[in-house]
Amino acid sequence: MKKILVVGKGSYIGSSFADYMSRWPEQYSVDTLDTFGDGWKTFDYSGYDAIYQVAGIAHIKETEENKNLYYLVNRDLAVSVAKLAKEAGVKHFVYLSSMSIYGMNTGVITKETPISPVTNYGKSKVQAEEQLSALIDDSFVVSFLRPPMVYGKGCKGNYQSLEKFARKLPFFPYVKNERSMIYIDNLCEFVKQIIDKKLGGVFYPQNKEYIQTSKAVKMIATAHGKNIFLSRLMGFAVVVFRNKVEMLSKAFGSLVYKDTEDFEYSYCKVSFEESIEEMYRSDK
Repeated sequence: MKKILVVGKGSYIGSSFADYMSRWPEQYSVDTLDTFGDGWKTFDYSGYDAIYQVAGIAHIKETEENKNLYYLVNRDLAVSVAKLAKEAGVKHFVYLSSMSIYGMNTGVITKETPISPVTNYGKSKVQAEEQLSALIDDSFVVSFLRPPMVYGKGCKGNYQSLEKFARKLPFFPYVKNERSMIYIDNLCEFVKQIIDKKLGGVFYPQNKEYIQTSKAVKMIATAHGKNIFLSRLMGFAVVVFRNKVEMLSKAFGSLVYKDTEDFEYSYCKVSFEESIEEMYRSDK
C-alpha cells in the first residue's frame, strides 16, 4: 500500500484529493496534516511514500498588510515541510504551484515562456519552487505542478464568478476566446499518476479541451435548468474594452498552455461538458 500525506487539511484541493483516492482503499492510504499552529513542525513524516503540499494562501485580496503572509505560507512553510520530510526519509514531494507565476492575463504559455510573476501570490510560488529545487537529489524527487484555473463543485476563485453569472443573468456576452482550465477530478488523477510513477520535474496539468467563457456560462446555466442568451452585441463591447479593463481581460481574454503535455491527457477522465453535468447533477 502506498502512503500519501496531504499537507493542507481542510483545503479544497487537498480534501478533494483525499476523497478521490478513497476509491482505492486497498492501494492507497491518505492522511491529511493541519498547518495551523505548530503541529506540523513535530509531525512524524517517516513512512510516507509521498507528500502532497497544497497548503497555501490564495483567493484573498492582496494588501500591503497581508503581503508577508504569502511568503510565510506559500514559500517558507512548504520549504520547511519539504526539509522535514526529506530528513524523515520521504522520497517524493509534490508541490502545488500555479499558472500565476507567468504573470499573464492573456496569451500562450509554453515550456519556454519566461517566468515573470506580478503578484505576491505568484512571486511566493516562484520563490518556493526555487528553494525546493535546491533540495532535489538522487534520494528526493520534487514535482512542481502549475495548473491553470481549477474548478469543481464547491471550489473558490474565479469559477464562482462564472457560476454566479450563469445563475443570475438573463444575458451574457458572446466572445470567442480560449482558456486552459482543469476539473478537480482530472487534477486528482494527474497527481495520482505522478505519485504512482514517482515523476519529478515541472508539469502543466489541464483539461484536454480549451474552454470558451461564454459557452461555459451557457452550459452552467443549462445545468441549473436556466436559459441564458449569449449576446454578440455585448460581446462586441467587451472586445472593444477587453484590453483596457483588467477584469474583462481576465474573464474574456485567451490564456492557454500549449505544447506542454507530457501525459497525452491520460488523466483527463472527464470532459468539460461531463464535469458540468457531474457537478450539478444533485442540484436538479
